[in-house]
Amino acid sequence: MSQRVTIGDVAKEAGVSVTTVSRIINGHYEKMRPATRQRVEDVIAKLHFVPTASARRLRQNQGHVIGVLVGDISNPFSSLLAKGIDDVLKTAGYDILLMNTNNSLDTEVRALQRLYQQQVDGIIVQPNSRHFTPFNNLVKANIPLTIVDRELVTPPLTVGTVTSANQDACYQLGKLLQDRGYDNLLAISAHFAEASGQIPRIAGLEAAANDFGLSYHNIETRGHNRNWLSTNFTRQLARLTGRTAVISLMGPVLFDLLNIFKEHHLTFPQDFGLVSFDDWEWSQYVGNGIFLLKQDMELMGNYAARQLLTQVAGHHQPGSTTLLPVEMVDRPSI
Repeated sequence: MSQRVTIGDVAKEAGVSVTTVSRIINGHYEKMRPATRQRVEDVIAKLHFVPTASARRLRQNQGHVIGVLVGDISNPFSSLLAKGIDDVLKTAGYDILLMNTNNSLDTEVRALQRLYQQQVDGIIVQPNSRHFTPFNNLVKANIPLTIVDRELVTPPLTVGTVTSANQDACYQLGKLLQDRGYDNLLAISAHFAEASGQIPRIAGLEAAANDFGLSYHNIETRGHNRNWLSTNFTRQLARLTGRTAVISLMGPVLFDLLNIFKEHHLTFPQDFGLVSFDDWEWSQYVGNGIFLLKQDMELMGNYAARQLLTQVAGHHQPGSTTLLPVEMVDRPSI
C-alpha cells in the first residue's frame, strides 16, 4: 500500500505553505490569488489528497465532533444510549466519535487521552471510575463534559450528570413487593464497572427492606460463571422462608437466570416472584410476562447531548444531576 499523501506533501508540490492549503480545504479564499487557489486545487486532484479531520481543524475553532464513551457496546442499552446522543447531536451539526471502554478503567483512561488528542469539542461519558480523577485534565483544558447513566462521587460543579432514578425506583419496588405479600428480596447483580448503576439500585432495595420489614440478600456474579450462579442461587433460595422475589439488577443477568430456572424446573410466580431491571420487550412472552423496571436509554442520551451542547455554546451552568423516571411495567411474574 502506498504511503498516505499529507497536507505537507500538497504544500510542497504546490510551492505554498501548509496554512494556505488548509485555508483552501476549509473554503477560506479571502485575500488569495485565484491562480494560487487553482494551483493548490490542481495538486490536490493530482495527488488524490483526502484531508483528515485534523487538517480541517487547523483553521477552525471547532471540529464539530463530540466524543462518546460507553461502557459496553455489546449491551443493547449502551447502543440505545449512543443512538439517543447521536440523534440530538446530528441535528445540531455534530458528528460523534464513539469509543467502547469495555468497562475497563485502563481503557477508559486511554480513550479519554485519545479524544483529547483528537481535539473534540466535548465529551459524554458512561464512566467506569466512581471518582472524578480520570477526568481532571478535561476540566483543566476547559473541555465540556457530561456524565451519563452512572454517577460519580463529588464531580465538580461545572460537570452535569444525567441518569435514572435508580435508588428511588428500587425503593418503591420494595414497598410494592411488601404490599403483595413478599417476605424476601433476592437481588442478582453483576458489577462490571466500578461506577455501576446497580449501586444505587442495591441501596434502594436495602432501604426498602429495612423500612418495610423484609429480608434482603444479594448475589454478585462478577468473576463467576453460570454454574457458580446456579449453585449459589438455588442454595440461597432454599434457605429463605416465606415468599421470595428474585430481582435481576441488570438485563443480561436475566438470561442466565432464565437458563437456571429451566435447568432446575423452577417457575415464576409459583416458586418465587421475578423482576428485571431494563426494557426487554421480548420478556412479555416469557411465561405470562416478566415485571420490568424500565429505563428509557434513548431519552437519557437526548438529555445528555442537550446538556453538553449548552456547555459547548459557552453557557456554563452549575453542574446538577438530572434524574429521569424509571417506569414500572406490571406483569404477572410477581
